[in-house]
Amino acid sequence: MTRCYIGLGSNLEHPAAQLKTALARMREIPQTQVLRCSGFYASAPIGPGEQPDYVNAVASLDTELNAETLLDALQAIENLHGRERVLRWGARTLDLDILLYGNETLDTARLCVPHPRMSERNFVLEPLAELAPDLTMPDGTPLQTLLAQCPFNRLHRLE
Repeated sequence: MTRCYIGLGSNLEHPAAQLKTALARMREIPQTQVLRCSGFYASAPIGPGEQPDYVNAVASLDTELNAETLLDALQAIENLHGRERVLRWGARTLDLDILLYGNETLDTARLCVPHPRMSERNFVLEPLAELAPDLTMPDGTPLQTLLAQCPFNRLHRLE
């Protein structure tokens, strides 16, 4: 089993409900067990144009799936939620990102792990620290170091 951390985000069509439904669907992924989910956090959007604020969370899971098979399962859940990939960093019903896949570093045409921009996003690091405060990145950097250096993005915990 590989311990993974998944970033969840939504800013369309009742974002908190989107995240709750996505978590329920993640529990149905074969050979995978969702362990915990952080609280939900509101954050300012990053991206083009006027967008509503996001609701974000991080879930921890154990899986026997390889990283790309897990990605396929997560993208299938996004599609069930009406995810449209029209504009990079545009508004979305659901975004599920593999933040960490065990202690592996992956760089394929479809997947980069650790997530390449997670160190710049407090809406990823805060909920991740809630689940695993003593976590160390695959390159040896402590999560707390990344969190201390991360830019502020109007983040607050919702629940």
